[in-house]
Amino acid sequence: MAEARRALPDVQVLRPEELAWAAAERIAATLAEAVAVRGVAHWATTGGSAAPGIYRALGARPLTERVPWDRVHTWWGDDRFVPRDDPLSNVLPLATVLLGGTWIPAANLHPWPIPEALAAGLGPEATAVRYAAELAALVPSDAAGTPVFDLVLVGVGPDGHLLSVFPGSAAWDEPSSCVAVPAPAHIEPHVARVTLHPRVLAAARSVLVVAAGASKAANLGRAWMGDDARELPVRAARLGTATWLLDDAAAAELPGR
Repeated sequence: MAEARRALPDVQVLRPEELAWAAAERIAATLAEAVAVRGVAHWATTGGSAAPGIYRALGARPLTERVPWDRVHTWWGDDRFVPRDDPLSNVLPLATVLLGGTWIPAANLHPWPIPEALAAGLGPEATAVRYAAELAALVPSDAAGTPVFDLVLVGVGPDGHLLSVFPGSAAWDEPSSCVAVPAPAHIEPHVARVTLHPRVLAAARSVLVVAAGASKAANLGRAWMGDDARELPVRAARLGTATWLLDDAAAAELPGR
């Protein structure tokens, strides 16, 4: 794809009401192309405030008809260690939209196995191990063993985190692609997490960053000054294979604006 030849992300600044549809169109096009080229597509999605609108657009015509969903596998980049019907769950936004019509086969949905861990009295570490095994069985990997997704969708936290990798996180030093994260003390919600390692972004064929609001502006601007992703994790998405969809408020402090 052309994105691989870029040195920096493609940044698109849109009106807030345009973000969800633009993201959904990008997702649909990327997944359809992956199926056409490789016969199957694997993407990692996210939670956050933007997710419901994106899912509604994907589940509505014409986008839902552009993707051969029976050949698409949906994974989650991270989740909170809570039951699946908890409002904090990153799976809940998609599950809620699917209640209106199942356009993704249930067998192709791969949420973190948190309910199974909770039922067995196990913690985030066991969940991460099980998810890593599931990924290894189904998703192609690179020479280092990192899963290669056709698309990874991420949001940006107010502290500049992405996935559930926070500034200064020990997750960077974990060898596995799936990591248990202790409950953060500096940002809500204060619950334990499970997350993909940020190295999956560099391995992915395409990355889509969606962010809105003035609370994101300072760290998005800082992302372009300096290279230390441990200090500011969103820098890990400053890739030539990435597209950043931002509204005016989120993009306000980008260089040149």
